[in-house]
Amino acid sequence: MKRILLPAGGAILATGLLAAGLAGTANANPDWASDTLAKDAPAAVDVAKFWLGVNGATNNLAKATPYTWETTAAPGLKAGGGYTPDGKPGSVLPTGEGKTTTSVVKNINLPRTIGKVFFVDADSKLKWCSATSIQSKYHNLVATAGHCVYDDKKNASVMDNWVFVPAYYQGKTPYGVYVGKTAYTHYDYSVFNDRDRDYAFVTVYNGIQIGGGSAKEVKKSEYDAFSGAKFTKDTAISEAEYKKTVDLNGGESADAWAKADTIKDPVGPDYPAAVKVLQEVSKDAYDNAPTGQKNGAKAEAASGKSEFVTKAEYEAYTGPGYRKIDAKGNYTITKYFVKYWVKETQVKGYFKTTFYVVDGFIKDTGALGNAVGGQGFTWNQKTGQTVFVFGYPADAHPDGNKAYTGVTPKWCYGKTTGKVYVSAAEKVEEHVGLKCSMTPGADGAAWLVKYNNSKRLGYVNGVTSLFGDQDKNGRYDLSTSAYFDGETAAVYNQAAAVWSGSIVK
Repeated sequence: MKRILLPAGGAILATGLLAAGLAGTANANPDWASDTLAKDAPAAVDVAKFWLGVNGATNNLAKATPYTWETTAAPGLKAGGGYTPDGKPGSVLPTGEGKTTTSVVKNINLPRTIGKVFFVDADSKLKWCSATSIQSKYHNLVATAGHCVYDDKKNASVMDNWVFVPAYYQGKTPYGVYVGKTAYTHYDYSVFNDRDRDYAFVTVYNGIQIGGGSAKEVKKSEYDAFSGAKFTKDTAISEAEYKKTVDLNGGESADAWAKADTIKDPVGPDYPAAVKVLQEVSKDAYDNAPTGQKNGAKAEAASGKSEFVTKAEYEAYTGPGYRKIDAKGNYTITKYFVKYWVKETQVKGYFKTTFYVVDGFIKDTGALGNAVGGQGFTWNQKTGQTVFVFGYPADAHPDGNKAYTGVTPKWCYGKTTGKVYVSAAEKVEEHVGLKCSMTPGADGAAWLVKYNNSKRLGYVNGVTSLFGDQDKNGRYDLSTSAYFDGETAAVYNQAAAVWSGSIVK
């Protein structure tokens, strides 16, 4: 998808959320850029169908793998210096909360706002990152890493088929799928891949769930032409109904058909045209049967002989006979049969096939923030504060140890360093760092300050960008994030004021 850059040409258009917070910011005109993901409702529905799988198609969510932006620990991450905020600190409250304070507890309650973003990368592979719902005017905003939205391999083009799924678990979407509408990031990241601006805010349409609707009876021609979910049902009809349908169609058709069955009525052995039938029974039933009914077929049970079988046949056999492994290791089965006589009568049954199609439904699950809440947002904060990081680590450590599965969310916490991390290879000059053993898959994971464990809400003050191995032992021990300053707030401000709406008519 070709990028369309829309850098701000004038002063910031501040929303009511940020007007007070941005007052006094040193850089009053930061650059930002936006990109369209799914341009309209039909396009968004197609994206949702791609991931959910409808009409028998595969659910692609379960096939996605973590997006590994880097294959090894970021090289040459060095700490030094400190931060100088570009203005006064500011914040936006979480959804529905007037005040949030920290609490010290042993058990951490995972926020409902976290989930995975799914997309198709430049190599046409199904990938995912971590993300969170964040407060905005229309409760429709997701925060994640910039590299989980913009693909460097495609000259910073946006990823295809981008969706957010809160509380995702093994293909299940309890709150629905939220299709990305517009992505916002810093102009320096979109144009120059500046890792110090590795964050993005994405507006999403209302969530949707797609499923099967009610069945409707149709003609066979309509059934054949329908490409959605469909099925047939066979029911018995009378001979008169069958003949009526046959006459209308000029002979048997797929709508009505006859089936011949053989009825076997028990008779005595002297009955004319009686047919002998053998039935396998247990040894006890065989021993108790009248002498005239005993028959030593196949295994010659009457003389006590058994037949040799293969191991597979021996293990698969579930009949009433006797299984045994002899002293030489041979597998044997002794089968017992009794015989009886029947009169066979051929009869015809008449049936009709009814054709049904299922019109799939698309259900609107509402705005993201109304469904799961939204974390607050804060910027120009002093370092050294305690943060909680919530993400879905999945990849192995550099030494090959795979400590996480990516199936369930994990968390780590601690105080951010007062120093900045620098890496020339990754174009990083001022990342904030946190001791954390999470691995890739946690890319885009939210860094929350002032996290209230009972309310499960805090303030987004970073998103995981890089992973480092500081002691060089082959294990990740460091996560880094871009520092959220006034320019980050300006990007957020643009995204937080944009409406997206529903894609269900």
